[in-house]
Amino acid sequence: MASSITLGLPKIYASKGDKCVPPVNDWIIGTWHVTHSSLPLWKGKRNVNITYEILPTDSSGVTKIDDLVKYQAIGSDKIKSVHGVDTPSPGNPGAWDWRGKGWLMIASSHWECMGFGHADENNQWMVTYFAKTLFTPAGIDIYSRNKQGLPQSKIDEILHALRDFGVTQLTELANGIFQIPQN
Repeated sequence: MASSITLGLPKIYASKGDKCVPPVNDWIIGTWHVTHSSLPLWKGKRNVNITYEILPTDSSGVTKIDDLVKYQAIGSDKIKSVHGVDTPSPGNPGAWDWRGKGWLMIASSHWECMGFGHADENNQWMVTYFAKTLFTPAGIDIYSRNKQGLPQSKIDEILHALRDFGVTQLTELANGIFQIPQN
């Protein structure tokens, strides 16, 4: 299957191939719909979306990103949210270290962009890798700018590219990816 996408490996696996050339912050900014994931925390959830906003550069010259996740449990109208700040991971372009805000300040995670592109002129996509934390296993999310998600052919290309790395852990994550309802 010829693919029009290119994915890079998370730093933890980068010795087995190339790491992703990261997007610029302007690419990330805005709202993304998480349409597919391997992360168990999204099972039983719907309408998962993440809004990224650039924060003013701090006193040490670091530009951080405000990270607001919203979602609903299936069968509920209540919108829940998780709010945090992403700090660029030193020496790892395209990677961020997330820290929760408020009562979630004790929570942290590490995520990396594995790839990004256009599904068509009206939709963009991004694939992210989340490292294992105390609370969640490692996982992969597929984002779309459109709530309707990506064409199945693009999802298939992404899954194929993930399996093509030949990294057992990434193949297992790709095989565990499920669709998140968006309605």
